[in-house]
Amino acid sequence: MTDSQSKPRQNPASVTASQPQQSELWRVVVLNDPVNRMSYVVMVLRRVLGFEEERARRHMLEVHESGRSIVWTGTREQAEAHMFALQQWHLTAIIQPDEG
Repeated sequence: MTDSQSKPRQNPASVTASQPQQSELWRVVVLNDPVNRMSYVVMVLRRVLGFEEERARRHMLEVHESGRSIVWTGTREQAEAHMFALQQWHLTAIIQPDEG
């Protein structure tokens, strides 16, 4: 048996298709809820994501008026960490693939 026969051959297309794409972006979305006060949401966005007062207020108003706001976009691992941190502060947050 030769070396080429002992090693399984892999189709390059199948290898890249099964590996996660590192450049894929994810978004963290805060959803409206009937529990948290507006001032509390602003405070959490400032503490967790480091937003300035005005930016946190804009996102809070978007959540209040539209029911949701995309507060962060980046890698999946970081998106999951931000989502978890927001959920620890009792905000309703989810992640989604960034379609843009």
